[in-house]
Amino acid sequence: MKGIHSILLACFIASAFTCFFASAFDPSPLQDFCVAIDDPNNGVFVNGKFCKDPKLAVADDFFFSGLNKPGNTSNRVGSNVTTVNVGQIPGLNTLGISLVRIDYAPYGGQNPPHTHPRGTEILVVVQGTLYVGFVTSNPENRLITKILYPGDVFVFPIGLIHFQFNVGNTAAVAFAGLSSQNAGVITVANAVFGSNPPINPDVLTKAFQLDKNVVTHLQSLF
Repeated sequence: MKGIHSILLACFIASAFTCFFASAFDPSPLQDFCVAIDDPNNGVFVNGKFCKDPKLAVADDFFFSGLNKPGNTSNRVGSNVTTVNVGQIPGLNTLGISLVRIDYAPYGGQNPPHTHPRGTEILVVVQGTLYVGFVTSNPENRLITKILYPGDVFVFPIGLIHFQFNVGNTAAVAFAGLSSQNAGVITVANAVFGSNPPINPDVLTKAFQLDKNVVTHLQSLF
């Protein structure tokens, strides 16, 4: 009996940890859909967010228009990301998926090194030529890269730092799906050098092995 109790306890602990880790990702839907609403007083089901009464759901809760329009790439990094997540389509709530369109300016336009803390990304190029890649976690920090052409697909694993860079002389366009209704994004340079309030320059000077004047200059840019 003692052995059986030990096995049951081990199974319970394993199940508990499984539930704990699963909670870090989008919850599995418990109904056909769960259209997100901001006012909990009108909510019927709760699964990630308060949900509209399914009987009141309409087509526009599952609709977005505009991904055919090029984004404005006249900025420092030469790219524009048009996001379509639960913020734009309330019906995506609990479905664990979202979409973006990325426009890149001719040679040099880039989606700078960043990470999605809550989702894996699968990207397809529809126009132009992109140099893409991601870096594996410590201690290897191995760079995995590829040149992509129209019709090519590349996957960026969840949480890993990745980037896309337009190496062609014409504008480039890509679409990407993400395994979260809101995968989040942390752009490395913005987070490190543009935090609010700023990180103590002494920390960054030692972390990046840079002159302190370089660090303060970078902080002024972001």
